[in-house]
Amino acid sequence: MNFYIITLGCKVNQYESELMAELLLSAGYQKADSFQLCDICVINSCTVTATGDAKNRKYIHRVRRENPDCIIILCGCMPQAFAENTELFEGCDIVMGNTSRRDIVPILDEYLLTRQPIIRITPHEKNEAFEPMQISAFNERTRACIKIQDGCNRFCTYCIIPYARGRVRSKPLDVIRQEAKELAENGFKEVVLVGINLSAFGQETNLNIYDAVHTVCGIGGIERVRLGSIEPERMTEDILSALANEEKFCPHFHLSLQAGCDNTLKRMRRHYDTAEYARIVADIRRLFVNPSVTTDVMVGFVGESEEDFADSVHFCDTIGFAKTHVFPYSRRKGTAADRMDGHIDEQIKHKRADIMIEHTLEEQRKFMQSQVGLTEPVLFETRSKDGFFEGYTMNYTKVKVDDDSIEGGIIADVRITEAFDDYCVGELVR
Repeated sequence: MNFYIITLGCKVNQYESELMAELLLSAGYQKADSFQLCDICVINSCTVTATGDAKNRKYIHRVRRENPDCIIILCGCMPQAFAENTELFEGCDIVMGNTSRRDIVPILDEYLLTRQPIIRITPHEKNEAFEPMQISAFNERTRACIKIQDGCNRFCTYCIIPYARGRVRSKPLDVIRQEAKELAENGFKEVVLVGINLSAFGQETNLNIYDAVHTVCGIGGIERVRLGSIEPERMTEDILSALANEEKFCPHFHLSLQAGCDNTLKRMRRHYDTAEYARIVADIRRLFVNPSVTTDVMVGFVGESEEDFADSVHFCDTIGFAKTHVFPYSRRKGTAADRMDGHIDEQIKHKRADIMIEHTLEEQRKFMQSQVGLTEPVLFETRSKDGFFEGYTMNYTKVKVDDDSIEGGIIADVRITEAFDDYCVGELVR
């Protein structure tokens, strides 16, 4: 029998899909080329927004319609967060929560024996251990993710994730080291460390994110170590200074902001204010050579006044992000924000999003232009449709080069000659 995995959501989900794929392959199952041609379709769900839930349901319906005889396995954050809402699972043969991933093969075997629907969702427990998991490859050819942290203790008012992922827990350093070593042996040159609240890594064991970075930087064959999205918490000057001393560490910080207004941050129950955030960015730019700081910004949160929104826009202009993901607040059942007074009209939210995007795109153009004239090492990945070979610098700037001598997987110095809205063009330095 063969399988196909549809992954929705974040890099952590991508990592967990790779884990399930390796478990299925080791049990004798084979990969299919599409969900239309598979015997088993795994839908690894995301539930960070209500829109995400709708997308999960859309895929379930589409798979059932286009491949009616296949076995549909729904897993991930949606069933874990809403275990009692079985309407979300209609059309699925097997439903697993976030605590059952490693059991995908025995659960599938059980289903094949009985052909009876299975729902296997176990609640997260206090002080639960990090789920044992290691992968040896990744769906990208040059860059692999290692999940080193799971869960969140913060309970921001808009967020359902603590209910879907449980409390903070971290992968042991010796397991991280072994996993990175195996990835290096399989040809991966860059490793991205990912987690649900990545900067909280090690807080339960008196470690911090630097300990994980230092561990992976020590592996021969790994030439770059990058962080996934991080929260501002625990990003102290001492930790940033230590990271700056690691030659393999990539100075790209996707530092979640959510709002550039202190009033809004308080309503969101974020654990920092704009002054602290600005201090962290200033430390990054002082300690690292040619770093990039990217972020996420939410507009139209509950109770956001015109003045609050203007403050947020001004703060983003002041920081000058290399790239900003702007999105309107999405009401989420089960969260504290859903029960608050002062929800913003949808048209106003989208108008504010348009304004914020216009401002942040201008800052993005300035950052891209600042890269022109620099010579940066680029890890080349694939040839794009326009015939250029493209890859990324240490600070995660996309660079395209027109040169037939380039091969995927090499790292080469490139002189950046031209900037566009979301990428640069350069030439190899020979």
